[in-house]
Amino acid sequence: EVQLVESGGGSVQPGGSLRLSCAASGFTFSNYGMNWVRQVPGKGLEWVSGINNGGDSTYYPDSMKGRFTISRDNAKNTLHLQLNSLKTEDTAMYRCVKGRTANFGDFDNQGWGQGTQVTVSL
Repeated sequence: EVQLVESGGGSVQPGGSLRLSCAASGFTFSNYGMNWVRQVPGKGLEWVSGINNGGDSTYYPDSMKGRFTISRDNAKNTLHLQLNSLKTEDTAMYRCVKGRTANFGDFDNQGWGQGTQVTVSL
């Protein structure tokens, strides 16, 4: 059974930083691409970042390039997301999502974490 457990969220002021982590188990982590998405109540799901299985190919939407950094440690079965220069509009529940292939994207319906809340406010 795929298990993904996020941590590292919290409350910060605009301009602050957080480092999110996602501990993975129940599958061979190094074989699959991984992703971060975020959700705000009443709004749609937003893909924040993705990384391939080897960690040498990443994806960011333009609005997050230069502020967010995704990384992974295959030896520790852990995915990370470094959030810098946070804005109030970054407030959301951040969830890690397993891919169905070695590349990022192509989300696995059975591989979603519960999420960690990030709140950015004065």
